[in-house]
Amino acid sequence: MIAHLRRDLRKMADKNKARVLQRFFKTGPGEYAEGDRFLGVVVPKQRALAKKYVSMSLDEVTGLLSSVIHEERLVALFIMEMRFSAGSDREQSRIFNVYLRNLEFVNNWDLVDLSAPKIVGPYLERSGREVLYKWASSKNMWHRRIAVLCTFHFLRKRDFVDVLRIAEILLHDEEDLIHKAVGWMLREVGKRDLRAEERFLGKFCGVMPRTMLRYAIERFPEEKRRFYLRRGV
Repeated sequence: MIAHLRRDLRKMADKNKARVLQRFFKTGPGEYAEGDRFLGVVVPKQRALAKKYVSMSLDEVTGLLSSVIHEERLVALFIMEMRFSAGSDREQSRIFNVYLRNLEFVNNWDLVDLSAPKIVGPYLERSGREVLYKWASSKNMWHRRIAVLCTFHFLRKRDFVDVLRIAEILLHDEEDLIHKAVGWMLREVGKRDLRAEERFLGKFCGVMPRTMLRYAIERFPEEKRRFYLRRGV
């Protein structure tokens, strides 16, 4: 089945789109996704392909997830997400363990953002969240981003404890992609509880990286945005 999926994926390939994606996802020497390879297949087509092959074995899914081709990894994650959402507790545990064993291949921001809130967050909600704090302190940027994005699942239920704790841990992170992720999650907190976000900003806006702060206050009225930007670093 994996050979058929790969054949179908390559039929959708677009060399011009692939060149654009190579630049957009920073795959050049010294960039965060150095060496990542793209076929040039848009996300809706990848989702449709995942739905077509959703019944493939987890061994084959693991094979896709370890691919050098970006779209193959993302299709694998889409299959896992679909299987997870429909699966029993046992199936969800199997999928989470596959994810955990293959973290090294969840190595670009779209792969993290489209999988962590839908697989890792729901699993940790019932199994314990301690690993989030291990990832938040990891030297691996993608592990730290997974820790941030997992909290999207919790905050959608108005559970802000972990997102605010992890945001505080990552206040002095050096990576722009982490600043953006934390700011995004703080903004999502504010959509649900503006006072909770502003309490955090009141305490930390003076030390937050500028990008993180801008993302966090993006939806604020202009006067309030200027107020926090003046207080920021």
